[in-house]
Amino acid sequence: MEDDILTIKEVAKYLRVSDRTVYDWAQKGMIPAGKIGTAWRFKRTEIEKWMNEKLSSPAQKENEVQKIIVKNILSPDRILFIDHITKQDALIALSNNLGSAPQIKDKLELTQEILKREELMSTAIGRGIAIPHVRLSSVTDLVMSVGICQNDIIDFQAIDDVPVRILIMIAASKEQHKYYLQTLSFFSGKLKKNEVRSALLSSKNEQEAYKILTEGE
Repeated sequence: MEDDILTIKEVAKYLRVSDRTVYDWAQKGMIPAGKIGTAWRFKRTEIEKWMNEKLSSPAQKENEVQKIIVKNILSPDRILFIDHITKQDALIALSNNLGSAPQIKDKLELTQEILKREELMSTAIGRGIAIPHVRLSSVTDLVMSVGICQNDIIDFQAIDDVPVRILIMIAASKEQHKYYLQTLSFFSGKLKKNEVRSALLSSKNEQEAYKILTEGE
């Protein structure tokens, strides 16, 4: 129906973000919402209009400095446990996952550009980490997926020759150069911590991995 009333969980599923992110947006007035008693509720028509406006407007202004909040750019369903043994297969699997995000308007272009970028230079940064990344005009806002590899991927040509086990795939709009670089730097720093890498590799499911990546937010 035109005026279907949605819960936080239903809106989170529709927007492919976490329940907590929708709650925070509602609290801050960043998304059209109202309260019935103590519970936040949302009109489907207003959410669809809001989402369309977000997707059709310029993403981040180049001179904006943003704090990196993982919950705003990652949801549990964009965490993938990968059992492939080659770089290409792993990248394709993760780009297919990321391509399902509403911020990605051309899934095929994403995969092609991720592979093309990797051919130019390896995105493996050492310590078993790779951060494949692209900026595309068909991406409306920065978004990411995480791949946790069940096997060593040895053909990434990492600078320290350590096989890749953790993939952080980031796609951003062409206009998001500064935010894009900040995000790359943020995850490069975060994953240099042995305890974070070990916890991710030991995680049993998407929710557990998501909690590790968003801890402290």
